[in-house]
Amino acid sequence: MGIAADLQGRLAVYDAPGRPFEIRLFPVRAPRAGEVLVRIRMSTICRSDVHSYLGHRPNPCPGVLGHEIIGTIVELGEGVTHDMRGEPLAPGERITWSEYFIPGSSYYTEVLDLPQKSPGVDKYGHMAATTPPHHHGGFGEYCYVLPKSWILKLPPGLTDEEATPINCGVATMMCVTERAGIRMGDAVVVQGLGLLGLYGAAIAKARGARVVVGLDTVAARREMAPRFGVDHALDPGAMDEAALVREVRALCRPEGADAVLEVCGSPAVIPSGIAMLRTGGCYALAGVVNPEANVTIDANLLLRKLVTLRGVHNYHPRNLVEALDFVHANRDRFPFHELVDGKYPLSEVGRAMKDAAERRVLRAAIVP
Repeated sequence: MGIAADLQGRLAVYDAPGRPFEIRLFPVRAPRAGEVLVRIRMSTICRSDVHSYLGHRPNPCPGVLGHEIIGTIVELGEGVTHDMRGEPLAPGERITWSEYFIPGSSYYTEVLDLPQKSPGVDKYGHMAATTPPHHHGGFGEYCYVLPKSWILKLPPGLTDEEATPINCGVATMMCVTERAGIRMGDAVVVQGLGLLGLYGAAIAKARGARVVVGLDTVAARREMAPRFGVDHALDPGAMDEAALVREVRALCRPEGADAVLEVCGSPAVIPSGIAMLRTGGCYALAGVVNPEANVTIDANLLLRKLVTLRGVHNYHPRNLVEALDFVHANRDRFPFHELVDGKYPLSEVGRAMKDAAERRVLRAAIVP
């Protein structure tokens, strides 16, 4: 299938943090070796997209955002024949792909097994719209899956709503729960019940957690939480920090939480999260993605309690496979399709971003 020489695709672009989105046309060319040209079906707004748009984290402008993306293959570039599992790829098939791509082999990939932190790693929705091939974010009609990305074919029974968050939110939480070492019978606390927190609770339950305590100040999220494996949903704003720690530790008998997952993005919750842990417990941070997320903690407490701290940024490619398998296997157990609760055309990206920033929706989706 050839690409017309004069084909152009729409992108929603913003020129500076907080400035209105404008729909602009950029050329669409045939995919080069190692690339795949995709027609976007859906892109959901991650919290990091909100932070980038508001200027809370650096992002080049004129910007094109969106990295939680699924699409339909338009054309395969030379050398791209199969997904990361060895499944053959063909035009017309739905795919997801890693939120990041790497420049090639390095010490990080070959020795440390950390491809997600390779020098030169870049992410979809994190480049200027003027950077060729222009279509490298989710807020548009087309996207190029660039070389050294990891691609997965989507099973036909999976809805777009279930599939789109897999390559960021779900894969991230697969990595978080892995790094936290959650095991059968563990007591787990989740700080923040947005999309990441709800997936984290569901994954923790699937890993065998006997009790999951969720913390969030938004009542609607606490009400939804039991459907995703949360046994006790508490409002941390309804009591002082000491009382909150006592209540959580009482729910995590006999000695406190085995693991605490921070996915709310507020560094202020870190001291109480550490206090909720049992001796020898693990604290995993995945939400404090903004620079200057400073906090004061009693380092002696880390020492005496033998606390393990884990930071999670991006994820390992295996977590993408695990995320797809988890959602596909548990879609009847947990109502994942309900988490994408707002849909907007490309022309209304500004409204979608506003609703996401003000937490009117759990996950806004752009459907071009």
